[in-house]
Amino acid sequence: MQKKSKEKLSELSTQKKKDLIRKLLRGKGKVQPDGKPETDEYSLPANLWQIDSIDAVSEFQEKLKLMKDQNISDPFFRINEGIINDRTIINGKEFISYSSYNYVGLSGDPAVTDAVKKAVDKYGTSVSASRMVTGEKPIHAELEKELAEFLGVDDSIVFVGGHATNVTTIGHLLGPSDLILHDSLAHDSIVQGALLSHARRIPFPHNDYEALENILKEQRMKYKKTLIAIEGVYSVDGDIPYLPKFIDIKKKYKTFLMIDEAHSIGVLGKTGRGIGEHFNINPKEVEIWMGTLSKSFASCGGYIAGSKLFIKYLKYTAPGFMFSVGMSPANAAAAFVALQMLKKDTNRIDRLRKNSEYFRNKAKKLEFDIGASHDSAVIPVIVGNSLKTMEMTNFLFEKGINVQPILYPAVAENAGRLRFFITSEHKQAQMEYTLMQLQEGFKSI
Repeated sequence: MQKKSKEKLSELSTQKKKDLIRKLLRGKGKVQPDGKPETDEYSLPANLWQIDSIDAVSEFQEKLKLMKDQNISDPFFRINEGIINDRTIINGKEFISYSSYNYVGLSGDPAVTDAVKKAVDKYGTSVSASRMVTGEKPIHAELEKELAEFLGVDDSIVFVGGHATNVTTIGHLLGPSDLILHDSLAHDSIVQGALLSHARRIPFPHNDYEALENILKEQRMKYKKTLIAIEGVYSVDGDIPYLPKFIDIKKKYKTFLMIDEAHSIGVLGKTGRGIGEHFNINPKEVEIWMGTLSKSFASCGGYIAGSKLFIKYLKYTAPGFMFSVGMSPANAAAAFVALQMLKKDTNRIDRLRKNSEYFRNKAKKLEFDIGASHDSAVIPVIVGNSLKTMEMTNFLFEKGINVQPILYPAVAENAGRLRFFITSEHKQAQMEYTLMQLQEGFKSI
C-alpha cells in the first residue's frame, strides 16, 4: 500500500506536489489512497483570510465594545454642519470649537470662497490627471511661486495630501545605504516615508539635539546620505525645537535637514513665515521645507520647498507627484488667495498669538498640566488615563465645548490629553468659559 501511494504521488504535477507538501507541513492535510489531497481548499483560521476577523480588526471591535459597555459616547467623526472657526454646529447645536486647524480663520473667509468659485468656473473641479501629463493649470505655478517667495527659497512643489508629501519625498530621496534620524515624536508621515525608503531609521529623544549629535558621532560615517527630520511645532505637545542648534549639527556632520511646518507655518514668526522667521535664520540653510495647506492656508494638500534644481527633480521623478492627480483648481486657488491675504495683513497672526498666550497662561495659573507647550497654537491639557480623558471630552461636549482627546497609543496611557487648537477667531469670553468648565470637569471626574 505504501509503495502504491508513493507511485501515485510521483505521478502528480509539480504544482500539486507543492500544494500537497505545504498542506502536510501545516499538519492540516490528509492524503487519499490515490495520492491526492482530500480537498483543494486551504485549511486556515479565519483571522488569516476573513477581513473582519483579522487580529487588528477584532481588537478594534473590542475597544468599541468597551466604550459602549462604559457608556462612553464616541467623540470621533461628529458631523460638523457648517464652517468651523471659533464655533461649529453639531446636531443643530452651536459649540465652541477647539478641534480645527483653521488657525487664522481663512477657511470660510468670503474672499477665499469667492476665489474658489472663480477657479472652478474657469478650470472645472478636477485637473483629471497628473500635472506632468495633462493636469497643469496656471494656478499651480502661481501658488508654488507664491509659496517659495513667502518662505524665502527658490521654488516649491505642491502635492494633493500632506501625509503623502512626506511619504513620497522621504521615500524617494533616501535608500538602503542611507540614514534617517528623526525626532521620537515625529509625525506618522515621516516614519512611513523612512520605512518606504528602506534607509536605516533611528529616532532620537524629543528635541534633544545633544542626543542627536551623539548618534551622528557614532553613525554618520557608516552611511552615504543622512537626513535629519524635525518639526516646526509638534502637534501633540505644542512645543518647538531650538532650530539654530539643529542647523549647526547638520552643517557639522554634513547631513540634510528637513522641517515639517504643518503646525508652524502661518503661526510662528512675526509675519507667519514659520520657525525660520521665529529664530531669524536664513531659510536657505535648510534643504527641505515641508508644510501643509490644510491649516493656515485654508485648503488641502502639502508642499516641499527648497532649491530650484531639487524641486524640479521632485516634479520629474517623485512617485507621489508623477503618478497622482494634480491638485484641484479649487484647492490651489484657496491656498493661493489665503497666502496672499496672510502676506498683506498680519493682524490675524497677531490675534492668534495673543489668544494662544492668553489660554496658555491662564491654564498655567489654574495649574493645569499643559506639558511643554510654548509659542504655538497647540495647547494640550493632560488629563490622565484614556478612560478619564474620554469622560472629560464628553463632559465638555455636554457644556457646549468641542475638543478632541489624544489617547494611547499616540501618547502614554497615563498621559491622555485634550488638545486645544487656538485660532485667531476665538474670543476671550469663550476661552474663559472653557477653562472654567475644565476646572469643573477635573472636580467631578
